[in-house]
Amino acid sequence: MIDFTLEPDVAELRDRVRAFVADVVVPAEARDVSEHGLDEELRAELQAAAKAAGVFAPQVPVELGGLGLDTRAMSVVFEEAGYSILGPQALNCAAPDEGNMHMLGAIASPEQRDRYLAPLAAGDARSCFAMTEPAPGAGSDPSMLATTAQRVDGGWSLNGRKWFITGADGAAFAICMALAPEGATMFLVDAANPGWRVERVIDAMDRSFPGGHCEVAFDDCRVADEAVLGEVGEGFRYAQVRLAPARLTHCMRWLGLARRALDIAIDRAREREAFGAKLAELGMVQERIAQSVIDLDASRLLILRCAWALDRGEPARHESSVAKAFVGEAVGRVVDRALQICGSLGVSGDIPLSRIYNEVRPFRIYDGPTETHHWAISRRAVRERERVATA
Repeated sequence: MIDFTLEPDVAELRDRVRAFVADVVVPAEARDVSEHGLDEELRAELQAAAKAAGVFAPQVPVELGGLGLDTRAMSVVFEEAGYSILGPQALNCAAPDEGNMHMLGAIASPEQRDRYLAPLAAGDARSCFAMTEPAPGAGSDPSMLATTAQRVDGGWSLNGRKWFITGADGAAFAICMALAPEGATMFLVDAANPGWRVERVIDAMDRSFPGGHCEVAFDDCRVADEAVLGEVGEGFRYAQVRLAPARLTHCMRWLGLARRALDIAIDRAREREAFGAKLAELGMVQERIAQSVIDLDASRLLILRCAWALDRGEPARHESSVAKAFVGEAVGRVVDRALQICGSLGVSGDIPLSRIYNEVRPFRIYDGPTETHHWAISRRAVRERERVATA
């Protein structure tokens, strides 16, 4: 049975993160004028403030300077961090670094942890995860992986193109998935490697990720054997270590931002008068608010169910697919309703709703489009029914 009771220390941390985001992070949003995510100066300032407030790196093990939360505790803290677009960066629990930290902690050698995980956990470096490729390469279907890894004297040569690699511009290193003769394999590639280059930052509608979403190239990118992350040929299996938790933490953060959008809409509905009444007293507006509250509550419960499964050591592939498919759509509905309630003010730059809308819309595509998750959920349901029917 899932226990929804928060331990006192987690409840206290949640409240401190909520206060930190309200008092420090939200006021800093007006200074966030860089083209893609926080500039390095503001990022460092907010992270220093988070460290001073004792809310930095909640998911990172204590021995690496973090708070060592389990997944269920992370769900409430990440939601509070996500209340501001800048919050996850301030707390150093933003994608893609957060997912890479999790995977490095589970797979990397001691030497790799010292070299790559430690500075990432401290907020001294950024990283990226180079998996997605332009068509006809790997996207929703990872079996279409086209980037190759060939053995050469002293190591490997990586060749291929990747795109929509979040945070690549300015990242200290990349985790690159490439197809070796033995199968898909992950490689750690330093940004200084002459065989790796960022070709462009893609003009995407969402702009909250430092470094943007990039198209990158690996041209005879030479790496040593020590750059292999885990074992050769086990890349897809290792990707599962990252996939379900990283997919779920996306849901946690975007849930916080959707809650922010609803709060903005409710505040507006309480103040704005039309047709002789406050908007909050009109039935159609009340219906939109109620639907949004239900979407947020249902999302939170699905996140907790998946977090509970992960904390029990289960793969949680089904639970994470259901959570991602529902939360991705629900967050979009909540933000869209909020924008509609606020009318022309909502689409203006005077309040953050239009920016929030641009940020959350791609979530229905990232980490697997909703349609891909629906396909996988349906296949599992049919297989289970066949198993029961033939038992």
